[in-house]
Amino acid sequence: MPSSRTLSANGIDIFLLEQGEGPLVLLCHGWPELSYSWRHQIPAIAAAGYHVAAPDMRGFGRTSAPSDIAAYNIFDHVGDMVALVAALGEKKAVIVGHDWGAPVAWHAAMFRPDVFSAVAGLSVPPPFRGRGRPLDTLAEGGITNFYWQYFQAPGVAEREFEHDVDRTMRTLLGRGFSDPAASLFVEDGKGFLGGGSAMMPLPNWLTEADLAFFTEAYRKSGFRGGLNWYRNIDRNWELTAPWQGAQIVQPSLFIAGSNDSVITGLIGAKRVAEMERVLPGLKQKLIIDGAGHWIQQERPEAVNAALIAFLRESPN
Repeated sequence: MPSSRTLSANGIDIFLLEQGEGPLVLLCHGWPELSYSWRHQIPAIAAAGYHVAAPDMRGFGRTSAPSDIAAYNIFDHVGDMVALVAALGEKKAVIVGHDWGAPVAWHAAMFRPDVFSAVAGLSVPPPFRGRGRPLDTLAEGGITNFYWQYFQAPGVAEREFEHDVDRTMRTLLGRGFSDPAASLFVEDGKGFLGGGSAMMPLPNWLTEADLAFFTEAYRKSGFRGGLNWYRNIDRNWELTAPWQGAQIVQPSLFIAGSNDSVITGLIGAKRVAEMERVLPGLKQKLIIDGAGHWIQQERPEAVNAALIAFLRESPN
């Protein structure tokens, strides 16, 4: 069973789950998730001979949530992971990320190849830095109601999500980015959750006990910390200018579900098709048929097998 503790690193307190002994593997979750999202991976990877650490990321769960919105930029997130490696008494690690954790993992490998010897990203392809700020690009294309835009004004999405946290988590995790009924565009007056019902059935990979864990955690923490990640999308574009066109040369792995709208849209599909431009060391591009966005929870056996095979082939 994983144990838990809180470590001070990069000026914040980071709560983490960990298990096993051996080379260090960091698991970075996304939004709106927690270290608990890796509950199926932690024991499996530990049993394969690794020291696994899965933190609640900055602003989530039991990890510190700084008040300054700018404290959630990509440099801070990568800095947290670099400092966490040191706090765990190591000099190197393999880093794995899902959803928002994937950009953290990709950029960690890009910024600090001396620390991160291999990298795996789930659901979100590696970074392709566009020609302009992402939010400006959306607006210039006539798009005004994409969920990134809805999340920008502090307090708006927080009020919607915190009104009924059970309904929020049931809708976000149960429907997520895979259900055809879900939309990443926000209709006036309907909010991001739309018409989701608190009584909607859960998918077979998410139990009522799992949902209760997420719900209780978000009742305590609120949603502000995680939403602040989205409020740094343009700032991240500005900060990463020195890495325009940079490659991630370490061994890499990509895993996603075929029904995940993050990769099925025109831009996402193009990024998946062309990711070798950024990942010359790509070992496998695994698209799991019929799976959705919450891939490591939905298809743990396939994800675990791919991760463990990748770890065994990669330098530690």
